[in-house]
Amino acid sequence: MNSYIAKDSDTLRSIAKKLRLDLDLLMAANPQILNPDHDITGQKVKLRPPINIPICKPLAPSTDQKHWIPLTSLEKMAKNEYDVIIVGTGAGGPATLWRLCEQWKREEKRIGIIERGDLLTSTHALNVPTMNATRKTDLYKNIGYSLGKYFTHFPGATEVFALGGRTLFWSGNSPRLHPIDMAKGPVTYKELLPYYNIAERVMNVTKEYTKDSMITTKMLEILRSSGFPDAMEMPMAVDLSGTKFGQVHSDAFFSAISFLAMALNQRPFDLAVRARAVEIYRENERATGIRVMSPEKKSYVIKAKNIVLSASTWETPRLLLNSGIKERSIGHYLMNHSKVVATPKVNRDDFPEMLGTLATLIPRKKKRPYQITVYGPELERYMWYSAYEEKPVLKDFKIGIEALGIVEPRFENHISLDPNRVDAYGVPEIKVHFSYSEKDMEIIIKMMNGVNHVISGIGESMTIKNEKSDLCLWVPGDDYHEMGTCRMGNDPLTSVTNRYGQIHRIPNLYVADNSVLPFSGAANPTLTTISLAIRTADYIINQLR
Repeated sequence: MNSYIAKDSDTLRSIAKKLRLDLDLLMAANPQILNPDHDITGQKVKLRPPINIPICKPLAPSTDQKHWIPLTSLEKMAKNEYDVIIVGTGAGGPATLWRLCEQWKREEKRIGIIERGDLLTSTHALNVPTMNATRKTDLYKNIGYSLGKYFTHFPGATEVFALGGRTLFWSGNSPRLHPIDMAKGPVTYKELLPYYNIAERVMNVTKEYTKDSMITTKMLEILRSSGFPDAMEMPMAVDLSGTKFGQVHSDAFFSAISFLAMALNQRPFDLAVRARAVEIYRENERATGIRVMSPEKKSYVIKAKNIVLSASTWETPRLLLNSGIKERSIGHYLMNHSKVVATPKVNRDDFPEMLGTLATLIPRKKKRPYQITVYGPELERYMWYSAYEEKPVLKDFKIGIEALGIVEPRFENHISLDPNRVDAYGVPEIKVHFSYSEKDMEIIIKMMNGVNHVISGIGESMTIKNEKSDLCLWVPGDDYHEMGTCRMGNDPLTSVTNRYGQIHRIPNLYVADNSVLPFSGAANPTLTTISLAIRTADYIINQLR
Protein backbone atom coordinates (compact mmCIF):
# COMPACT_ATOMS: atom_id res chain seq x y z
CA MET A 1 0.00 0.00 0.00
CA ASN A 2 1.52 3.30 -1.16
CA SER A 3 -1.27 5.67 -0.05
CA TYR A 4 -4.01 6.02 2.55
CA ILE A 5 -7.23 8.10 2.84
CA ALA A 6 -7.40 9.82 6.22
CA LYS A 7 -10.39 8.85 8.42
CA ASP A 8 -12.33 11.17 10.72
CA SER A 9 -10.02 13.24 12.93
CA ASP A 10 -6.87 11.57 11.53
CA THR A 11 -3.54 13.36 11.82
CA LEU A 12 -0.15 12.30 10.46
CA ARG A 13 0.82 11.36 14.00
CA SER A 14 -2.22 9.15 14.52
CA ILE A 15 -1.77 7.52 11.10
CA ALA A 16 1.90 6.79 11.86
CA LYS A 17 0.90 5.19 15.15
CA LYS A 18 -1.98 3.23 13.64
CA LEU A 19 0.01 1.88 10.68
CA ARG A 20 3.28 1.56 12.66
CA LEU A 21 5.16 3.94 10.41
CA ASP A 22 8.06 6.28 11.12
CA LEU A 23 6.60 9.78 11.60
CA ASP A 24 9.65 11.52 10.07
CA LEU A 25 9.43 9.41 6.91
CA LEU A 26 5.65 10.02 6.73
CA MET A 27 6.18 13.79 6.98
CA ALA A 28 8.91 13.61 4.29
CA ALA A 29 6.40 11.85 2.00
CA ASN A 30 3.77 14.57 2.60
CA PRO A 31 5.61 17.91 2.70
CA GLN A 32 2.34 19.80 2.05
CA ILE A 33 1.19 18.90 5.58
CA LEU A 34 3.26 21.16 7.80
CA ASN A 35 1.91 20.14 11.22
CA PRO A 36 1.76 16.42 12.13
CA ASP A 37 -1.10 17.15 14.58
CA HIS A 38 -3.51 18.94 12.19
CA ASP A 39 -6.81 17.22 11.31
CA ILE A 40 -6.48 15.89 7.73
CA THR A 41 -9.79 14.03 7.44
CA GLY A 42 -10.43 12.84 3.86
CA GLN A 43 -7.00 13.79 2.53
CA LYS A 44 -4.91 11.35 0.54
CA VAL A 45 -1.72 10.56 2.42
CA LYS A 46 1.38 9.10 0.77
CA LEU A 47 2.90 6.42 2.96
CA ARG A 48 6.43 6.38 1.43
CA PRO A 49 8.63 9.31 0.39
CA PRO A 50 9.99 9.22 -3.16
CA ILE A 51 13.66 8.23 -3.41
CA ASN A 52 15.25 10.70 -5.78
CA ILE A 53 18.73 11.19 -4.22
CA PRO A 54 21.49 11.00 -6.88
CA ILE A 55 23.96 8.17 -6.45
CA CYS A 56 27.54 9.29 -5.72
CA LYS A 57 30.10 8.22 -8.25
CA PRO A 58 32.96 6.11 -6.85
CA LEU A 59 36.19 8.05 -6.54
CA ALA A 60 38.85 7.17 -9.09
CA PRO A 61 42.58 7.64 -8.29
CA SER A 62 43.96 10.92 -9.57
CA THR A 63 47.41 9.42 -10.27
CA ASP A 64 48.89 6.02 -11.05
CA GLN A 65 50.72 5.87 -7.70
CA LYS A 66 51.24 2.29 -6.49
CA HIS A 67 53.84 2.85 -3.73
CA TRP A 68 54.08 4.93 -0.57
CA ILE A 69 55.96 7.56 -2.58
CA PRO A 70 55.32 8.50 -6.25
CA LEU A 71 57.85 6.91 -8.60
CA THR A 72 58.83 7.78 -12.16
CA SER A 73 60.17 5.27 -14.64
CA LEU A 74 63.60 5.66 -16.18
CA GLU A 75 61.93 5.55 -19.59
CA LYS A 76 59.94 8.65 -18.71
CA MET A 77 62.86 10.46 -17.07
CA ALA A 78 65.02 9.85 -20.15
CA LYS A 79 62.52 11.87 -22.21
CA ASN A 80 63.03 15.03 -20.14
CA GLU A 81 65.79 17.52 -19.47
CA TYR A 82 66.08 18.46 -15.82
CA ASP A 83 67.14 21.76 -14.36
CA VAL A 84 68.66 19.72 -11.51
CA ILE A 85 69.14 15.97 -11.24
CA ILE A 86 70.33 14.51 -7.91
CA VAL A 87 72.10 11.16 -7.54
CA GLY A 88 71.62 9.41 -4.18
CA THR A 89 69.11 9.62 -1.35
CA GLY A 90 71.20 9.44 1.83
CA ALA A 91 71.44 12.62 3.91
CA GLY A 92 72.71 15.21 1.41
CA GLY A 93 70.63 14.42 -1.69
CA PRO A 94 67.18 14.75 -0.11
CA ALA A 95 68.34 17.84 1.83
CA THR A 96 69.30 19.45 -1.48
CA LEU A 97 66.00 18.32 -3.01
CA TRP A 98 63.94 19.75 -0.15
CA ARG A 99 65.64 23.14 -0.36
CA LEU A 100 65.20 23.35 -4.14
CA CYS A 101 61.52 22.41 -3.85
CA GLU A 102 60.95 24.88 -1.03
CA GLN A 103 62.58 27.76 -2.89
CA TRP A 104 61.18 26.82 -6.31
CA LYS A 105 57.64 25.93 -5.28
CA ARG A 106 56.25 28.45 -7.79
CA GLU A 107 58.99 28.12 -10.40
CA GLU A 108 58.71 26.16 -13.64
CA LYS A 109 61.76 24.07 -12.87
CA ARG A 110 62.11 20.34 -13.42
CA ILE A 111 63.80 18.43 -10.60
CA GLY A 112 64.67 14.74 -10.47
CA ILE A 113 66.38 12.39 -8.04
CA ILE A 114 67.54 8.81 -8.56
CA GLU A 115 68.45 6.03 -6.13
CA ARG A 116 70.46 2.89 -6.82
CA GLY A 117 68.55 0.85 -4.23
CA ASP A 118 64.88 0.01 -3.84
CA LEU A 119 62.14 1.01 -1.41
CA LEU A 120 62.85 -0.44 2.03
CA THR A 121 61.01 1.38 4.83
CA SER A 122 58.89 4.49 4.55
CA THR A 123 60.50 6.03 7.63
CA HIS A 124 63.41 5.62 10.04
CA ALA A 125 63.51 1.99 11.16
CA LEU A 126 62.82 2.96 14.78
CA ASN A 127 59.52 4.56 13.73
CA VAL A 128 58.32 1.15 12.50
CA PRO A 129 56.13 -0.39 15.23
CA THR A 130 57.66 -3.86 14.87
CA MET A 131 61.22 -2.58 15.32
CA ASN A 132 63.32 -2.18 18.40
CA ALA A 133 67.02 -1.33 18.73
CA THR A 134 68.11 -4.95 18.33
CA ARG A 135 65.97 -5.69 15.29
CA LYS A 136 66.98 -2.36 13.72
CA THR A 137 70.66 -3.26 14.03
CA ASP A 138 70.07 -6.76 12.68
CA LEU A 139 68.17 -5.41 9.68
CA TYR A 140 70.92 -2.90 8.96
CA LYS A 141 73.66 -5.51 9.08
CA ASN A 142 71.72 -8.04 7.03
CA ILE A 143 70.63 -5.72 4.20
CA GLY A 144 73.81 -3.62 4.20
CA TYR A 145 76.46 -4.24 1.56
CA SER A 146 79.75 -4.99 3.31
CA LEU A 147 82.55 -3.20 1.49
CA GLY A 148 84.89 -4.07 4.33
CA LYS A 149 85.23 -7.71 3.31
CA TYR A 150 87.39 -6.47 0.42
CA PHE A 151 89.28 -3.79 2.38
CA THR A 152 92.00 -4.98 4.72
CA HIS A 153 92.72 -1.34 5.61
CA PHE A 154 89.09 -0.36 6.20
CA PRO A 155 87.26 -3.55 7.20
CA GLY A 156 84.23 -1.96 8.87
CA ALA A 157 82.86 -0.18 5.78
CA THR A 158 79.19 -0.84 4.98
CA GLU A 159 76.84 0.68 2.41
CA VAL A 160 73.04 0.65 2.32
CA PHE A 161 71.45 0.77 -1.11
CA ALA A 162 67.87 1.83 -0.40
CA LEU A 163 65.76 4.96 -0.56
CA GLY A 164 66.98 6.92 2.46
CA GLY A 165 70.32 5.09 2.68
CA ARG A 166 71.93 4.82 6.09
CA THR A 167 69.71 7.58 7.49
CA LEU A 168 67.09 4.83 7.89
CA PHE A 169 69.28 3.47 10.70
CA TRP A 170 71.40 6.33 12.09
CA SER A 171 71.49 7.22 15.80
CA GLY A 172 70.05 10.72 15.40
CA ASN A 173 73.01 12.24 17.29
CA SER A 174 73.32 15.72 15.76
CA PRO A 175 76.07 17.90 17.24
CA ARG A 176 77.60 20.78 15.34
CA LEU A 177 81.27 20.85 14.38
CA HIS A 178 83.36 22.87 16.81
CA PRO A 179 84.30 26.28 15.29
CA ILE A 180 87.98 25.43 15.65
CA ASP A 181 87.55 22.49 13.26
CA MET A 182 86.27 24.88 10.59
CA ALA A 183 88.76 27.69 11.16
CA LYS A 184 91.13 26.52 8.40
CA GLY A 185 88.40 25.29 6.06
CA PRO A 186 86.82 26.93 3.03
CA VAL A 187 83.59 27.53 4.97
CA THR A 188 83.83 29.07 8.43
CA TYR A 189 81.55 28.30 11.35
CA LYS A 190 80.09 31.79 11.09
CA GLU A 191 79.22 31.24 7.42
CA LEU A 192 77.61 27.88 8.12
CA LEU A 193 75.74 29.06 11.22
CA PRO A 194 72.51 30.10 9.43
CA TYR A 195 72.45 26.73 7.66
CA TYR A 196 72.99 24.90 10.94
CA ASN A 197 69.95 26.77 12.22
CA ILE A 198 67.87 25.76 9.18
CA ALA A 199 68.97 22.12 9.38
CA GLU A 200 68.26 21.86 13.11
CA ARG A 201 64.81 23.34 12.60
CA VAL A 202 63.73 21.00 9.81
CA MET A 203 65.35 17.97 11.47
CA ASN A 204 63.75 18.78 14.86
CA VAL A 205 67.13 18.67 16.63
CA THR A 206 66.54 18.92 20.36
CA LYS A 207 68.22 18.27 23.71
CA GLU A 208 64.84 17.41 25.22
CA TYR A 209 64.91 13.74 24.18
CA THR A 210 65.97 12.63 27.67
CA LYS A 211 64.14 15.36 29.56
CA ASP A 212 63.24 14.21 33.11
CA SER A 213 65.12 10.93 32.54
CA MET A 214 66.70 10.23 35.91
CA ILE A 215 69.60 8.17 34.57
CA THR A 216 70.62 11.07 32.30
CA THR A 217 70.19 13.61 35.10
CA LYS A 218 72.38 11.59 37.46
CA MET A 219 75.01 10.87 34.81
CA LEU A 220 75.30 14.57 33.98
CA GLU A 221 75.87 15.30 37.67
CA ILE A 222 78.63 12.66 37.76
CA LEU A 223 80.31 13.88 34.56
CA ARG A 224 80.18 17.56 35.49
CA SER A 225 81.64 16.93 38.94
CA SER A 226 84.42 14.69 37.62
CA GLY A 227 86.14 17.05 35.19
CA PHE A 228 83.63 17.46 32.35
CA PRO A 229 81.64 20.62 33.23
CA ASP A 230 80.51 20.98 29.59
CA ALA A 231 78.69 17.62 29.55
CA MET A 232 75.19 18.05 28.18
CA GLU A 233 72.12 16.22 26.95
CA MET A 234 72.73 14.65 23.56
CA PRO A 235 71.25 16.75 20.70
CA MET A 236 68.93 14.36 18.88
CA ALA A 237 67.05 14.69 15.57
CA VAL A 238 63.69 13.54 16.91
CA ASP A 239 60.24 15.14 16.73
CA LEU A 240 58.84 15.22 20.26
CA SER A 241 55.61 17.04 19.32
CA GLY A 242 52.30 15.37 20.08
CA THR A 243 49.28 15.25 17.81
CA LYS A 244 47.42 18.57 18.05
CA PHE A 245 44.64 20.11 15.95
CA GLY A 246 44.66 16.93 13.85
CA GLN A 247 48.33 17.29 12.84
CA VAL A 248 49.96 13.89 13.31
CA HIS A 249 53.61 13.64 14.42
CA SER A 250 54.22 9.93 13.90
CA ASP A 251 57.56 10.23 12.06
CA ALA A 252 59.53 10.82 15.25
CA PHE A 253 63.10 9.82 14.35
CA PHE A 254 64.43 11.84 11.45
CA SER A 255 65.62 10.26 8.22
CA ALA A 256 66.07 11.38 4.62
CA ILE A 257 62.51 10.14 4.01
CA SER A 258 61.35 13.17 6.00
CA PHE A 259 63.14 15.48 3.55
CA LEU A 260 61.46 13.66 0.66
CA ALA A 261 58.09 14.13 2.34
CA MET A 262 58.65 17.84 2.91
CA ALA A 263 59.80 18.27 -0.68
CA LEU A 264 56.85 16.33 -2.07
CA ASN A 265 54.42 18.58 -0.24
CA GLN A 266 56.07 21.69 -1.67
CA ARG A 267 55.98 20.75 -5.36
CA PRO A 268 56.30 17.73 -7.68
CA PHE A 269 59.62 16.08 -8.52
CA ASP A 270 60.56 12.88 -10.34
CA LEU A 271 62.01 9.96 -8.38
CA ALA A 272 63.37 6.70 -9.78
CA VAL A 273 64.61 3.80 -7.65
CA ARG A 274 66.70 0.81 -8.74
CA ALA A 275 68.52 3.30 -10.98
CA ARG A 276 72.29 2.80 -11.08
CA ALA A 277 74.24 5.87 -12.21
CA VAL A 278 77.32 4.62 -14.06
CA GLU A 279 78.72 7.56 -16.04
CA ILE A 280 78.51 11.34 -16.26
CA TYR A 281 78.43 12.74 -19.80
CA ARG A 282 80.23 15.99 -20.56
CA GLU A 283 80.61 18.39 -23.45
CA ASN A 284 82.77 21.53 -23.55
CA GLU A 285 83.70 21.08 -19.87
CA ARG A 286 80.07 21.00 -18.75
CA ALA A 287 78.08 18.02 -17.56
CA THR A 288 75.19 17.22 -19.90
CA GLY A 289 73.61 14.18 -18.30
CA ILE A 290 74.02 10.81 -16.62
CA ARG A 291 73.96 7.30 -18.02
CA VAL A 292 71.74 5.24 -15.74
CA MET A 293 71.14 1.49 -15.85
CA SER A 294 68.09 -0.49 -14.77
CA PRO A 295 68.34 -3.85 -12.95
CA GLU A 296 67.86 -5.44 -16.38
CA LYS A 297 71.08 -3.66 -17.45
CA LYS A 298 69.28 -1.42 -19.90
CA SER A 299 70.91 2.01 -20.26
CA TYR A 300 69.10 5.37 -20.22
CA VAL A 301 70.52 8.86 -20.54
CA ILE A 302 69.00 11.45 -18.23
CA LYS A 303 69.79 14.95 -19.47
CA ALA A 304 70.32 17.74 -16.96
CA LYS A 305 71.49 21.34 -16.79
CA ASN A 306 72.91 20.73 -13.29
CA ILE A 307 73.89 17.50 -11.54
CA VAL A 308 74.28 17.00 -7.78
CA LEU A 309 76.12 13.88 -6.63
CA SER A 310 75.08 12.60 -3.20
CA ALA A 311 75.85 8.94 -3.66
CA SER A 312 78.20 8.59 -0.63
CA THR A 313 81.87 8.95 0.25
CA TRP A 314 82.45 5.71 -1.67
CA GLU A 315 80.11 5.96 -4.63
CA THR A 316 80.48 9.64 -5.56
CA PRO A 317 84.23 9.45 -6.28
CA ARG A 318 83.70 6.05 -7.89
CA LEU A 319 81.23 7.61 -10.35
CA LEU A 320 83.53 10.57 -11.03
CA LEU A 321 86.55 8.35 -11.64
CA ASN A 322 84.58 5.98 -13.86
CA SER A 323 83.48 9.03 -15.89
CA GLY A 324 87.09 9.99 -16.62
CA ILE A 325 86.97 13.21 -14.59
CA LYS A 326 90.57 14.10 -13.80
CA GLU A 327 90.53 16.24 -10.65
CA ARG A 328 93.74 15.30 -8.81
CA SER A 329 92.14 14.88 -5.39
CA ILE A 330 89.14 12.71 -6.33
CA GLY A 331 89.11 9.75 -3.96
CA HIS A 332 91.91 11.13 -1.78
CA TYR A 333 91.95 12.50 1.80
CA LEU A 334 89.74 9.66 3.04
CA MET A 335 88.86 10.10 6.71
CA ASN A 336 86.69 8.48 9.31
CA HIS A 337 86.52 8.95 13.06
CA SER A 338 88.78 6.93 15.27
CA LYS A 339 86.50 5.33 17.84
CA VAL A 340 87.22 4.05 21.33
CA VAL A 341 84.45 2.23 23.17
CA ALA A 342 84.04 0.94 26.72
CA THR A 343 81.09 -0.83 28.33
CA PRO A 344 81.13 -0.61 32.14
CA LYS A 345 78.47 -2.60 34.00
CA VAL A 346 76.78 -0.84 36.92
CA ASN A 347 74.32 -1.68 39.66
CA ARG A 348 70.67 -0.86 39.01
CA ASP A 349 70.30 0.04 42.70
CA ASP A 350 72.69 2.98 42.26
CA PHE A 351 70.03 4.82 40.24
CA PRO A 352 66.58 6.17 41.12
CA GLU A 353 63.53 3.92 40.72
CA MET A 354 62.38 5.69 37.54
CA LEU A 355 65.36 4.96 35.33
CA GLY A 356 64.58 6.32 31.84
CA THR A 357 67.02 6.59 28.95
CA LEU A 358 70.66 7.68 28.98
CA ALA A 359 71.98 9.97 26.21
CA THR A 360 74.69 12.49 27.07
CA LEU A 361 77.44 14.24 25.12
CA ILE A 362 80.82 15.61 26.15
CA PRO A 363 81.64 17.85 23.17
CA ARG A 364 85.04 18.39 21.61
CA LYS A 365 86.89 21.49 22.78
CA LYS A 366 90.16 23.20 21.92
CA LYS A 367 92.32 20.99 24.13
CA ARG A 368 90.17 17.89 23.69
CA PRO A 369 90.33 16.65 20.07
CA TYR A 370 87.49 14.18 20.55
CA GLN A 371 83.93 13.96 21.83
CA ILE A 372 82.46 11.37 24.19
CA THR A 373 78.91 10.05 24.29
CA VAL A 374 77.54 8.08 27.23
CA TYR A 375 74.40 6.11 26.44
CA GLY A 376 72.21 3.21 27.57
CA PRO A 377 70.99 1.38 29.56
CA GLU A 378 72.08 -1.93 28.06
CA LEU A 379 74.13 -0.02 25.48
CA GLU A 380 71.76 0.97 22.64
CA ARG A 381 69.07 -1.52 23.71
CA TYR A 382 67.10 0.97 25.78
CA MET A 383 68.48 4.23 24.41
CA TRP A 384 65.51 3.87 22.08
CA TYR A 385 62.67 1.48 22.71
CA SER A 386 59.17 1.13 21.35
CA ALA A 387 55.98 1.72 23.32
CA TYR A 388 55.14 -1.89 22.43
CA GLU A 389 58.30 -3.18 24.09
CA GLU A 390 58.25 -4.22 27.73
CA LYS A 391 61.33 -2.85 29.48
CA PRO A 392 62.36 -5.38 32.14
CA VAL A 393 63.62 -4.51 35.59
CA LEU A 394 67.40 -4.96 35.51
CA LYS A 395 69.63 -6.03 38.40
CA ASP A 396 72.58 -4.48 36.63
CA PHE A 397 73.20 -3.16 33.13
CA LYS A 398 75.93 -1.98 30.77
CA ILE A 399 76.29 1.60 29.63
CA GLY A 400 78.15 2.62 26.49
CA ILE A 401 80.99 5.13 26.56
CA GLU A 402 82.05 6.07 23.04
CA ALA A 403 84.77 8.51 22.02
CA LEU A 404 85.08 9.85 18.46
CA GLY A 405 88.44 11.35 17.56
CA ILE A 406 89.74 13.65 14.86
CA VAL A 407 91.56 11.97 11.95
CA GLU A 408 93.95 13.92 9.74
CA PRO A 409 93.07 14.46 6.07
CA ARG A 410 96.03 12.90 4.24
CA PHE A 411 96.42 12.50 0.48
CA GLU A 412 97.76 8.95 0.83
CA ASN A 413 94.50 7.77 2.43
CA HIS A 414 92.40 7.21 -0.66
CA ILE A 415 90.18 5.03 -2.79
CA SER A 416 90.91 4.00 -6.36
CA LEU A 417 89.24 1.91 -9.06
CA ASP A 418 90.18 -1.75 -9.28
CA PRO A 419 90.41 -2.68 -12.99
CA ASN A 420 90.47 -6.37 -12.08
CA ARG A 421 87.05 -6.38 -10.42
CA VAL A 422 83.86 -4.93 -11.91
CA ASP A 423 80.31 -5.08 -10.62
CA ALA A 424 77.24 -6.36 -12.46
CA TYR A 425 76.91 -2.98 -14.22
CA GLY A 426 80.47 -3.03 -15.56
CA VAL A 427 81.71 -0.39 -13.11
CA PRO A 428 85.12 -1.12 -11.52
CA GLU A 429 84.98 -1.88 -7.82
CA ILE A 430 86.99 0.32 -5.48
CA LYS A 431 90.13 -0.33 -3.48
CA VAL A 432 90.80 1.42 -0.17
CA HIS A 433 94.17 2.54 1.15
CA PHE A 434 94.00 3.80 4.74
CA SER A 435 96.08 4.02 7.89
CA TYR A 436 96.18 6.13 11.03
CA SER A 437 98.99 8.69 11.25
CA GLU A 438 101.18 9.23 14.32
CA LYS A 439 99.06 12.25 15.18
CA ASP A 440 95.89 10.14 14.84
CA MET A 441 97.39 7.56 17.21
CA GLU A 442 98.27 10.28 19.73
CA ILE A 443 94.62 11.37 19.70
CA ILE A 444 93.50 7.75 20.14
CA ILE A 445 95.67 7.52 23.27
CA LYS A 446 94.08 10.74 24.55
CA MET A 447 90.65 9.25 23.83
CA MET A 448 91.49 6.14 25.86
CA ASN A 449 92.56 8.35 28.75
CA GLY A 450 89.37 10.38 28.42
CA VAL A 451 87.17 7.29 28.44
CA ASN A 452 89.03 5.92 31.48
CA HIS A 453 88.55 9.31 33.15
CA VAL A 454 84.79 9.00 32.59
CA ILE A 455 84.81 5.45 33.98
CA SER A 456 86.74 6.62 37.07
CA GLY A 457 84.20 9.38 37.66
CA ILE A 458 81.35 6.90 37.42
CA GLY A 459 83.22 4.52 39.75
CA GLU A 460 83.41 7.17 42.45
CA SER A 461 79.62 7.34 42.59
CA MET A 462 78.64 3.70 42.06
CA THR A 463 79.95 0.18 41.77
CA ILE A 464 81.40 -0.88 38.41
CA LYS A 465 81.13 -4.64 38.09
CA ASN A 466 83.58 -5.17 35.22
CA GLU A 467 86.84 -3.38 35.93
CA LYS A 468 88.23 -3.71 32.38
CA SER A 469 84.96 -2.43 30.88
CA ASP A 470 85.77 -4.09 27.51
CA LEU A 471 87.62 -0.97 26.29
CA CYS A 472 88.65 -1.31 22.63
CA LEU A 473 89.48 0.60 19.44
CA TRP A 474 86.97 -0.04 16.67
CA VAL A 475 88.23 -1.08 13.29
CA PRO A 476 88.30 1.72 10.66
CA GLY A 477 84.96 2.15 8.95
CA ASP A 478 82.85 0.64 11.70
CA ASP A 479 81.71 4.11 12.82
CA TYR A 480 80.07 4.68 9.39
CA HIS A 481 81.47 8.23 9.36
CA GLU A 482 83.73 8.02 6.30
CA MET A 483 84.24 11.38 4.58
CA GLY A 484 86.62 13.56 2.59
CA THR A 485 87.02 11.80 -0.78
CA CYS A 486 85.62 14.80 -2.70
CA ARG A 487 86.65 17.45 -0.20
CA MET A 488 85.81 21.10 -0.71
CA GLY A 489 88.48 23.76 -0.76
CA ASN A 490 89.90 26.73 -2.60
CA ASP A 491 92.88 24.99 -4.23
CA PRO A 492 92.09 22.54 -7.07
CA LEU A 493 95.32 20.68 -6.29
CA THR A 494 94.13 19.72 -2.79
CA SER A 495 90.36 19.65 -3.22
CA VAL A 496 87.66 18.45 -5.60
CA THR A 497 84.99 21.12 -5.15
CA ASN A 498 84.93 24.79 -4.30
CA ARG A 499 83.39 26.13 -1.10
CA TYR A 500 79.88 25.61 -2.50
CA GLY A 501 80.32 21.96 -3.47
CA GLN A 502 80.85 22.88 -7.15
CA ILE A 503 83.47 20.72 -8.86
CA HIS A 504 86.47 22.68 -10.07
CA ARG A 505 86.42 23.20 -13.85
CA ILE A 506 82.92 21.67 -14.27
CA PRO A 507 80.63 24.50 -13.16
CA ASN A 508 77.32 22.61 -13.32
CA LEU A 509 78.46 19.51 -11.41
CA TYR A 510 78.14 19.48 -7.61
CA VAL A 511 78.76 17.19 -4.63
CA ALA A 512 76.54 17.17 -1.52
CA ASP A 513 77.38 14.28 0.79
CA ASN A 514 79.97 13.36 3.46
CA SER A 515 82.68 13.23 0.81
CA VAL A 516 82.89 17.07 0.65
CA LEU A 517 83.88 17.45 4.30
CA PRO A 518 87.47 18.74 4.30
CA PHE A 519 88.13 17.96 7.98
CA SER A 520 86.66 15.25 10.16
CA GLY A 521 86.32 17.21 13.38
CA ALA A 522 85.04 15.08 16.25
CA ALA A 523 81.28 15.52 15.83
CA ASN A 524 78.94 13.12 14.05
CA PRO A 525 78.94 14.42 10.46
CA THR A 526 75.26 14.18 9.41
CA LEU A 527 74.12 17.60 10.63
CA THR A 528 77.09 19.32 8.97
CA THR A 529 76.62 17.42 5.70
CA ILE A 530 72.94 18.40 5.59
CA SER A 531 73.75 22.05 6.39
CA LEU A 532 76.32 22.18 3.57
CA ALA A 533 73.87 20.48 1.17
CA ILE A 534 71.24 23.15 1.88
CA ARG A 535 73.90 25.80 1.27
CA THR A 536 74.82 24.15 -2.04
CA ALA A 537 71.15 24.17 -3.06
CA ASP A 538 70.97 27.91 -2.35
CA TYR A 539 74.05 28.45 -4.49
CA ILE A 540 72.49 26.53 -7.39
CA ILE A 541 69.30 28.58 -7.04
CA ASN A 542 71.29 31.82 -7.20
CA GLN A 543 73.21 30.58 -10.24
CA LEU A 544 69.98 29.87 -12.12
CA ARG A 545 68.30 33.20 -11.49
